[in-house]
Amino acid sequence: MGKVNLMPQAKDPKPDRNKEIPIRQPYADKGVLDFDDRISEILTGIILILSFTCTFSVIKSDTSSVLDMLTGGIMSTLAWGLIDAVMYLFMTLMDKEHNLTFINYVRKSTDRVKSRQVILDALPTVISGLMKPEEIEILREKILKLPEPEKKYRLKFNDYISAGLIFLLVSSATIPISIPFILIKDMHIALRTSNSIAILMMFLCGSALGKYVGRNRLVLGILTSLIGIALVSITIALGG
Repeated sequence: MGKVNLMPQAKDPKPDRNKEIPIRQPYADKGVLDFDDRISEILTGIILILSFTCTFSVIKSDTSSVLDMLTGGIMSTLAWGLIDAVMYLFMTLMDKEHNLTFINYVRKSTDRVKSRQVILDALPTVISGLMKPEEIEILREKILKLPEPEKKYRLKFNDYISAGLIFLLVSSATIPISIPFILIKDMHIALRTSNSIAILMMFLCGSALGKYVGRNRLVLGILTSLIGIALVSITIALGG
């Protein structure tokens, strides 16, 4: 007769609720325009064209006047895209000039203490709080060894490419939202279809942002589309 094991059987260990969550690698993007800027410009275009299309049901216009207003909305969006692109170039110029001022000061100043403080102020807070005085001094010495910078920043080819991309992103967002008004004769159906496309586009933008920030893409997509639904609901409530 075999021996009976009287020792209590070891239970399966309970899952550790504090188990480490896998580390997400930050989204790497080397495009001409920053990823978040791209999404922001697309959302701007969507919101701008929605501010026009959602008034169609309020004014209860006929087909010809709706198309006239749609044209006005598209032209306004194009104008905003152009303004946004020009402002991008202007702010890029200001930012680069600020960087030149920073480099020139560190290179030419004889006050090491002030130079180190200028470098510290230029760093992100999360980084500057970790820097030791000797590490700041190493950075200062490296800046001193940099080639002589240009006296005045001139906009580069890539700057103009980025500005052009901004214009295209803002203006192209109007195309999918406008198509239903051209293809569908019933303006009521066209309006609802256009709004649905806008909400879907917002969802996709939110989902892309979720990937960018390392968060749940579905949640951010839904959150962004809910903003769109709220905007559409308000305009429908105002005019049906």
